[in-house]
Formats: sequence, C-alpha cells, structure tokens
Amino acid sequence: MKQTAVVVAPGRGTYNRSELGYLSRHHPDKAGLIAEFDALRAALGQKTVTELDTADRFSGPVHTRGDNASALIYACSYADFLSIDAGRYEIVGVTGNSMGWYTALACAGALSPLGGLEVVNTMGTLMQEHLIGGQLIYPFVDAAWREIPGERARILAKVAEINARSGHVLAVSIDLGGMLVLAGDEAGLAAFEAGMPRVQERFPMRLPNHAGFHTRLQEPVAAAGRRRLGLDLFRQPRHTLIDGRGGLWRPGACGLEALRSYTLGHQVVETYDFTAALRVAARELMPDVFIVLGPGATLGGATAQSLLMSGWRGMQSKDDFQTAQSERLRMISMGREDQRQAA
Repeated sequence: MKQTAVVVAPGRGTYNRSELGYLSRHHPDKAGLIAEFDALRAALGQKTVTELDTADRFSGPVHTRGDNASALIYACSYADFLSIDAGRYEIVGVTGNSMGWYTALACAGALSPLGGLEVVNTMGTLMQEHLIGGQLIYPFVDAAWREIPGERARILAKVAEINARSGHVLAVSIDLGGMLVLAGDEAGLAAFEAGMPRVQERFPMRLPNHAGFHTRLQEPVAAAGRRRLGLDLFRQPRHTLIDGRGGLWRPGACGLEALRSYTLGHQVVETYDFTAALRVAARELMPDVFIVLGPGATLGGATAQSLLMSGWRGMQSKDDFQTAQSERLRMISMGREDQRQAA
C-alpha cells in the first residue's frame, strides 16, 4: 500500500560547496530535460545549469548569484521530484520555501517544467539585477528546538522599533520554523545586528547574495515579473498546492489569474510563512511522510521545527523527532545521501 506524501521544495542558499556536481551525480538519466534547461539559459546568454554544476570548483560569487543559484536549485529540485518512487508514494500536496514556491508550482503541474524554469530564471535574474536590500537569520528556539519563552516577541518588537526609525527598513521576510528570516536595507540590518545578542556562535547570520525578499522593497521586481510572465504559463495543478500563507490551491479549482497574481504579487512582497504552510499541510492533508527535495539538507531542520510547532504526531522536541525518525522515517531529505533512496 502506498504512503501519502507532501513534497517540500527548498529555496535559495541550498546549493553550496558540498552540492557541486549534484545534478551529474544523481540525475544522469535526465540528460534530455537538463539539455532543455540548458538551451533556455544559453539562449539568454547565461551559464547553463550543466556548466554551473560541473564546474571545477565551487565559487560563491558565481554559484550564489540570484541569476545562477535560482536556476541551478530549481533544476536539482525538479529532477529530485521526478525521482520520487510513484509506486511507493501517493503525492497529496506540494509546497516550498520562498523560491521553492516556483518549484512547487512545476512539481504540482501548475507550470510546465520549462515554464517553471522560465519563472524561476526570470525572477532570479530580476532579483540579481535589482539586488535591493538583504537578509539575515535569527533563531527563537533553543538547541532542543523548544521555543524560548518571550524570544519571538522580543525579536518582533526589535524589528518594529528599527523599522520605525527614519531611514531604516526591516521586516520579517520568512517565518521559517524556529527561525525568523529578516529582510531590510543596510541600515535596518546593521541596526538589528548591533542591537541583538549573538547566539549559538553564529546568529544573527547574513545571507550572501540575498536581497530583501518578501518585503515591499521588492515591489519593482514584482512589477517587472508581471510584465514578463504571462497568464499563459499557468495551468490547473495535478496536486494540491500549499502557499506561503497556508492557502490551499486544489486541482481543478484554481483561479489561474488569482494563482498568477499571488505568485507575482503577494508572494514576492509580503512575508512568506513557511511554518504556516507546513502546519496546514500536516493538519489538512495528514500525510504519512514529508519528502524534502534537494539540493542540500538545510531545509530539513526548519521543516521538522515547523511540524513540531504544529503538534504533528504529538512531537514536541528535537529528541521526539529524532526518536520518531529512528523508528520510521517521517521526513525524508533527498539532499542527504543516507535518506534519498527512501524516496
């Protein structure tokens, strides 16, 4: 009997040094699809995903650029999606984090494979061309993934106080499990870094080559995206989609104009609530397992934390989650060599 699964697509920042060669290692059987992706990029005068993936060495300035990283991550994630064993899993929903929403649209069938790349590549290129603002991460849970009493409220109060200052912009970009991703201009980000204690020896952590995603700073990018990406790209999904508000888009019942409007509007300029997406997926779709696409495995922690916050299967801490995983995989990270075969 098949297990039911919700698929989760990662966003930017998931293809790093250890992921170099991900496509060539895991997806030599998808050469035809990758060639189509390469042709689209080459026609625009951009490095192909194959060139990026098979480079002699990983280069931060090259591989993390929005116009390169977005297409490369999309290609890896979509190829992983195609590798999920349809004989073992019935996919009941698809969601993603940030840029992963575009990938989710393609995985769910609301965009064709090439249409998905066109959306990802267009928006990633626009982000890089404008490069408005930046992002940083700050946690509000402890090492056991338990929420620190009052910490989230303290962070949000600091964000509001800084954003109210003249010449400062700061807002919540992504609600990401036990962390908040904040976005703003340089003054806003620097003020937060100066005003909050350093925790876990690495936070607040700036994200290189990231713009002020999911804030009003991206209005010019959203407007340019709407000019370039037409309604003809969108179609009825085959699988239920869960968006960055926790909204459900059901097969056969999607208003395509509304789906495009959300994708190139709210999704770009308002907070992306990944935690809400996972909560709705867990409670409304009740899957047996969550499958997190690669590349990388960094989204696994945020996915698990989001599920804990939703009270999924009664789990309340990191230990609870790890114990459940040791008994039976409830979350499969395809970016992990020890788990991808389970998908």
